Amino acid sequence: MNNISDQKLALKGKKVLLRVDLNVPIKDGTITETSRIEKIIPTIKLLLEKKAKIIILSHIGRPNGKIVKGMSLEPISKKLASLLSTEVFFHNGLINENTISKTNKMQNSSIMMLENVRFNEGEETNDREFSKKLSKLADIYINDAFSCSHRAHASVEGITKFIPSYFGLQITQEIKALKKITSEIKKPVTLIIGGSKISTKINIINNLIKKFNNIIIVGGMANTMLGNTGLKIGKSICERNSAHLVKEILENSKKYNCKITCPIDVVVSKSLHGDGKEKNIEEINDDEMILDIGTKTIDLIRRTINSSNSILWNGPAGYFENPNFQNGTKQILESISQKTKNDKIFSVAGGGETVAAINKFNEINSLTFVSTAGGAFLEYLEGKTLPAIKAITQNV
Repeated sequence: MNNISDQKLALKGKKVLLRVDLNVPIKDGTITETSRIEKIIPTIKLLLEKKAKIIILSHIGRPNGKIVKGMSLEPISKKLASLLSTEVFFHNGLINENTISKTNKMQNSSIMMLENVRFNEGEETNDREFSKKLSKLADIYINDAFSCSHRAHASVEGITKFIPSYFGLQITQEIKALKKITSEIKKPVTLIIGGSKISTKINIINNLIKKFNNIIIVGGMANTMLGNTGLKIGKSICERNSAHLVKEILENSKKYNCKITCPIDVVVSKSLHGDGKEKNIEEINDDEMILDIGTKTIDLIRRTINSSNSILWNGPAGYFENPNFQNGTKQILESISQKTKNDKIFSVAGGGETVAAINKFNEINSLTFVSTAGGAFLEYLEGKTLPAIKAITQNV
């Protein structure tokens, strides 16, 4: 893989345009979650050691080519400076000749962060002229933003046509982890998948069902599986007209000899703010909703995890935001963590809600790899080719 850890790559005195994903949550000017910032630090430190001139390019939100005050990267530049214990110069403004002039004056081992790249009109349209303008900022381009790599935008795809391009440390680790869990699998391998809609994850299931031994379906997706096979699920979240998708999954599971597991008991309540009551799946009343998996299902999942050599987890088991319905998600996480620690299995987790749950229970370092990517993570699991990955691979 064409990445910056290559010892032959001379970086001293080079201007390096580093594309990262710093699209972190900000509330009232305060960053509320920093994992994406922390993940880029190894790449930055390597570039500092090699005495490169680092120009950081990123985005936050969807300003649609317009300057939006609340979407400035300035608070993030200050946080990064704090984490690195070094100065990060923030360039306020659109990318133009003045920006190029300022990058030309940078010293070795210095850092400049540019303003939100999506403030520029040509970014999201992958405009050729804007891509060329970006390339004039530096001598070398590095993509360390896996979570943006499913977008054919100027700063992740178009730019690679005009400048020597490489992968950063974080994106290299991400690609290797996902390749290992989907292509270089150590069996038995288990997928634990949740989320509200089965329709958004059907392509992932159908791609992985051919390769995996077990698929455990939880969350709202499990409600759809159960509700479309004749079971009463009360007022639970469910895609009611998805019988064809459920049928497709069950038929493919038989075709490829992959075991599908759904909850056999659940925790229900009449509202999201209730206390919760454990019931077998056949006992749900019309005014109740499923908000977590029950003890028997947790035991079933734990046994499957313990008999696996590889685990891929995407999606919580229930409404974990309420402590009364967090036990299923917490127990899945603890089982994977313990199995990873004791038996050195390969475990990968990803997706926004999954990462939020892992952070909530302070287990971010207990799995082999945790992906902070969202759409790119899911599209990779579907078997799609990501534009930004393809761009660098082809332009080596």
